[in-house]
Amino acid sequence: MKKSGLSIFERLIYIINILFAILLICVYVLPFIPPKFSSTLSILNLGLPPLIIINLIFIIFWLVKLKKQMILSIIAILCGFLYFDSIYKFGSNTLMDEEGSLDIMSYNVRLFDKYNWTGEKEITSKIKKFIELKNPDIVTFQDYYISDTTKLEGYEYNYIVPSKKKGKHGLAIFSKKEIINRKNLRFENTSNNGIYVDILHGKDTIRLFGIHLESLKIDPDVRELQSENQKKLISRIGKSFVKQQSQAEIIANEIANSPHPVVVSADLNNSPVSYVSKSIMSDRLQDNFSKAGNGFGRTFVFDFIPIRIDVIFSDLQFKVIDFHTYDVKYSDHYPIQSKIKLKD
Repeated sequence: MKKSGLSIFERLIYIINILFAILLICVYVLPFIPPKFSSTLSILNLGLPPLIIINLIFIIFWLVKLKKQMILSIIAILCGFLYFDSIYKFGSNTLMDEEGSLDIMSYNVRLFDKYNWTGEKEITSKIKKFIELKNPDIVTFQDYYISDTTKLEGYEYNYIVPSKKKGKHGLAIFSKKEIINRKNLRFENTSNNGIYVDILHGKDTIRLFGIHLESLKIDPDVRELQSENQKKLISRIGKSFVKQQSQAEIIANEIANSPHPVVVSADLNNSPVSYVSKSIMSDRLQDNFSKAGNGFGRTFVFDFIPIRIDVIFSDLQFKVIDFHTYDVKYSDHYPIQSKIKLKD
């Protein structure tokens, strides 16, 4: 290791390095701080993957120069070792398929491209064919457009709930398993919502939540974001995180009082490493991606930054057999699918 001092350029780089190391450590602490107390700071939750990548770049920079300053970013990254499986998975722990498993897909379909955001034709048909190919037992939709053409064939049971403000837009659950109970959670003062159904699976009853937390209204195109007033953008996202906290508390209460094993299929509009996610999972649920996912598991189509805001959480009573994120661009979200089985 070189003992010589730093040049002026290296000192400048190290100051920037210190800043990004501090930001990374702040993100690790955010899951313990309610957004109501730090709505602006909570925005950093979405920047966790790039902050790790930036600190890795600093490590490489100092390593090439054989400088001990690399230790700073190494320590900053290692401080979050408990979050590693939620951020990046090195290969999948997929297990052998088992009899009695339950296969669940979650997909924010962006109204089946009703307003032709993608520029492609027949998106509804393509989405339905994709789902038919993957053949899950249950499909939960966020941003579902309510129409006869969007209903899934081969799914005898469903629960479709329009938002209060937009009658043709809402949440939907389609199931091949019998639905014996259902509930609308009714978030206040928003077009976002949560629902749940109780499903018969063999001799067991499973409570499945379909959730769409407060939207951030972020355009996937970075150029559009750059042209927006930054103060208004930060303020809007911060207010959305505060609303998400209240919504997450409603969900957490329902989960805590569930007499049945729970599965949550959600568009969090937030990081899995956040106060909102931590509130929903509590000590009862596990993140299926962290058990059997792969890579960053990005679920939102956003330039340059891998963002995972769509999740499937399951009760600790379940064994996670597999988890997949599919690279199909029929929406501004990628579909996710996970197979689970109740432990003996």
